[in-house]
Amino acid sequence: MATDLKTKEVSLREIAFSRSGDKGDIVNVSLIAYRPEHWEVIREQVTVDMVQRLYDGVVAGEIERFELPGTHALNFVMRRGLGGGISVSLRVDGHGKAMQSLILDGVVSIPA
Repeated sequence: MATDLKTKEVSLREIAFSRSGDKGDIVNVSLIAYRPEHWEVIREQVTVDMVQRLYDGVVAGEIERFELPGTHALNFVMRRGLGGGISVSLRVDGHGKAMQSLILDGVVSIPA
């Protein structure tokens, strides 16, 4: 007998927070669950493909995803994400500190 589980879509900002920073032309964006029960949702649904779609037109290089065991967090390393880096970029946010807000626009399904 199949179980009918009700779900709802929420933005990541409702279940997680994020931080970001730079190293040259590489930006790191972390995504950390507010509550442990949301960790599996984040882990399963926040893929490199999702993040590439969210950062389309902003990040020109490869995106890698890393799980951070014991922290309920993911870290995304985004190459060529800062327009050349702080010393050559014409972007307002050359350090990538605001890059974390884009990931929080992602949408996931959680139990209703």
